[in-house]
Amino acid sequence: MKYIKNGKIIMEYGIIENSVLSFDEKICGITDENSIPEDAEVIDAMGGYVSPGLIDIHIHGYLGEDTSDGNAEGIFKMANGVMKNGVTSFCPTTMTVSMEEIEKALDVVRSLKGESKKWQGAEILGVNLEGPFINPKRKGAQAEQHIKKPDAKFIIDNSDIICLTTIAPEMEGGYEAISEIRRKSHVVVSIGHTDADFEQTMSGIEAGATHITHLFNAQTPLHHRKPGVVGAALQTGVTTELIADTFHVHKGLFQLLAQVKGDKLVLITDCTRAGGMPDGEYSLGGQPIFVKGVQCLLEDGTIAGSVLKLNNAVKNFRDNCDLPFWKVVSAASLAPAKAIGADKRKGSLEPGKDADIIITDNDFNIVKTIIGGEVKYEA
Repeated sequence: MKYIKNGKIIMEYGIIENSVLSFDEKICGITDENSIPEDAEVIDAMGGYVSPGLIDIHIHGYLGEDTSDGNAEGIFKMANGVMKNGVTSFCPTTMTVSMEEIEKALDVVRSLKGESKKWQGAEILGVNLEGPFINPKRKGAQAEQHIKKPDAKFIIDNSDIICLTTIAPEMEGGYEAISEIRRKSHVVVSIGHTDADFEQTMSGIEAGATHITHLFNAQTPLHHRKPGVVGAALQTGVTTELIADTFHVHKGLFQLLAQVKGDKLVLITDCTRAGGMPDGEYSLGGQPIFVKGVQCLLEDGTIAGSVLKLNNAVKNFRDNCDLPFWKVVSAASLAPAKAIGADKRKGSLEPGKDADIIITDNDFNIVKTIIGGEVKYEA
C-alpha cells in the first residue's frame, strides 16, 4: 500500500483536505495521516492537488508523431509525451487519410493496446476514428480525396479497437450507419465535420449518436433561426467536446458551456504532431500546417487541430468560468471516461478504480504522474 499526504484530493464530488489517499494498483480509499504504517511508501504532495489522471479521447499526435503514421514507436513517443502533461490514458486519433493508412494505424494501435498498461506512458483506451465518414463541406483540415460515405461494417468489424467514431449523419446512409453501429457494437458515434442542420442533427441523435466532435468547429453554427449542430448539442444530453485553447472557441463562451452542458462537457486537445514542438511547419494528413503560438493553420488559414496540452485546457477553462475546480478537472477525467464507457475503471479517485493519479502544483502544472499505482513521471 502507498499513500499520498499533504494534498488537496480532487474527488468527483468535491475537494478533500487534511486527508491521505491510499492506493496500490487500484485506489484503496481516503484515510487520515495517523493510519499510515511506519514502513509505508509515502508521497508528499507538498500542498498541491492530488487529481485523477487526465484522459484525452481526441488527440492525433504529439512530439512530431501522428497516429495516422501507423508507427508503433511514434505511438509510444506520444504516450510518453502526454504523460508529462498529466494524461494517464488516451485515444490515439486517426483522421481522413486513405483506408490503407487507417487500417495500418488500427492494426498498430491494436497490437500496442495491451502492452500500454505496462509501458512508460499513458495507457491506450482505443482508437478515435475521426473521418473518413464526414461531409466535404465541413472537412476542415481533412483531406477531401479520402472522404467516404459512412460504412457501418468497417466500424463494427474493427470495434475491438475503435471506441469512438465521427460521422456526418446527413451523408448518404448516415442515419442507417449510426443506428447499425449502436445496435451491433459498443462504439460511440459522434456527430462532427458535418453540414447537418438542427433537424438532421436531432435525427442523428435519435439514431444513436451520443457525442459531438469539437463543438463549434467544422459544423453548422448556432443561429436564432437555424440552431444547427450547436443548438442541438446545447439542448440535448449528448457529451460535447471542447478544445479549450481560447483560439478554437472564444473564452467568453466557456461560462455558457459550463452552465448548459455541466458534466456532459469533455475537454480535449485535438492535438497534432506539432504539439510539444517549436513554432514552424509540420504536416497533418499529408497537408502542410503552420504553427505559431496556439494557432495551427493550413496555408489557406483553415484551423488545423491544435498544440494544446490537456492540463493547460483545464487551466484555461478554470480561468474563464465559475465552475468549482473539481468540476473543471472532471471535464478532463471523469467526463471523457463516461463518454466512451471507461468510467468503471478510469476517471476518478473512487476506490476500486485504476490508480491513475497526478500530483500538481496549485497552478495545475504536473509534478508527478502515477499510472496503475506506479510513478511513471516526476517533473
